Amino acid sequence: MRLLVAEDDPRLSRILKRGLDAEGHVVDVVHDGDEAFASGSDPAYDLLVLDVMMPGIDGFEVVRRLRAAGVATPTIMLTARGEVDDRVQGLDSGADDYLVKPFAFEELSARIRALGRRPVTQQDALICGGVELDIVRHEVRRHGERVDLSPTEFRLLETLMRNAGRALSRPVLLSRVWGYDDEPESNAVDLYIHYLRRKLGDAVTISTVRGLGYRLDAEDAR
Repeated sequence: MRLLVAEDDPRLSRILKRGLDAEGHVVDVVHDGDEAFASGSDPAYDLLVLDVMMPGIDGFEVVRRLRAAGVATPTIMLTARGEVDDRVQGLDSGADDYLVKPFAFEELSARIRALGRRPVTQQDALICGGVELDIVRHEVRRHGERVDLSPTEFRLLETLMRNAGRALSRPVLLSRVWGYDDEPESNAVDLYIHYLRRKLGDAVTISTVRGLGYRLDAEDAR
């Protein structure tokens, strides 16, 4: 599975990444709540492992915001706080499981496998401006009329719509849409943004963020 681990303790995050990598997972690590929310919106992740106490917004708030945005990715909370009220708060915020520190890596691994076997119900459609993206039917409509997109164009548009209002850098888009970890000379993002703008017209605005990348404007996004 592709996993996102949000943990601000450098030593623990290295241990988790090394152990999960060894089990065959693809693991990305972030170190604060704001990064966790931004990255956790990516539909490419199969499961999220979130520390509760992080810089920025805490893990509880990350999960609440993700669930409010329609992101149903299975989530395990990690915390040093083992009180019943804390566990209840974590589960009520939308988390699927809760593990108290210190924990055995084998237990975390087993819980990841268990959650990975559950079916995930994601938001069926994304709407922004005059564009509707149907995830189940893999269709895009512009002002009600179907638009034919290539698989890559569809993934790029879905990524932009799931992050509506948020600027995404070219390296981030290359990683999430194409799976590239290091392609600094690639112009694929710029080329496919051009394709989307041409096909979608005035139904939605994809803005260029100078020196960074692109942002799909968030007006009427849901």
